[in-house]
Amino acid sequence: MKVAIYSQMYQEDTRQYVLQLLRELKKRNAQVAIEKEFFDFLSHSSIGEYPTFDRSAGLDGSFDIFISFGGDGTILRATTFVKDLGIPIVGVNTGRLGFLSTFNKEEVHKVVQEFAEGNYTIVERSLVEVAEESDIPELSELNFALNEVTISRKDTTSMITVETYLNKEYLTSYWADGLIISTPTGSTGYSLSCGGPVIEPTAKSLVLTPIAPHNLNARPLVISDDTEIRLRVSGREEHHLISLDSRLASVENGKEILVRKAGFTIKMVEFTSESFLKTLRNKLLWGEDRRNR
Repeated sequence: MKVAIYSQMYQEDTRQYVLQLLRELKKRNAQVAIEKEFFDFLSHSSIGEYPTFDRSAGLDGSFDIFISFGGDGTILRATTFVKDLGIPIVGVNTGRLGFLSTFNKEEVHKVVQEFAEGNYTIVERSLVEVAEESDIPELSELNFALNEVTISRKDTTSMITVETYLNKEYLTSYWADGLIISTPTGSTGYSLSCGGPVIEPTAKSLVLTPIAPHNLNARPLVISDDTEIRLRVSGREEHHLISLDSRLASVENGKEILVRKAGFTIKMVEFTSESFLKTLRNKLLWGEDRRNR
């Protein structure tokens, strides 16, 4: 078994659970590599020597699993290491809500046990990307997102206008604080908080969700994930923001932005003891109505 470990949570309790994981992996003679900055943090615990990796080197398709310690934001950053290598990702939740990080940190030993016993399936999650022809230098190296691409206002309290085309056909111009283009994975993130629908992760769909729209008849729209989306923003300021998950860039108004499904997927490990529906029930408290008892 070949395992990569990553976290951006440099906290004492994180160290404690990672050490438990390393002990479990050692029992199984696993090969382990640790993200370089996280290894520097762990090295104060005298964990010994381990190979390290960063975004440019140290990972390849021979790894069996990539374990992310943190919340969903940590998994979103984990995808920027895995990219198109096809390494399955699993999240250990040290945060709060966690739709992607399904294992609690107290169960870290089960991650190794259930993976070694084959009690899992691989679920492929689609991504969205900002196409190269959009010519946004800040996004040229990491132009994809697992959750969403978001257009939003910058340096102003005034709304922006997002002119939107689907497969070259005009859809509408959203007068709003911005527009979210979400994958099914991202449907439980920013899009959900703005009134978007929850979508099952393997659905072949994208969601357009306006942020605080002034045209009150504007509603979230579910579209096929093979749709090309062209956007052009106008507003009182000269620039607006575009974000890919947590990565931001400032874009000049009037620039045409092309968003589409990325040409590769991210593989997520779904253990038999967990599932998307179970996560929904637990995180959104579905079924907690007294009438269900």
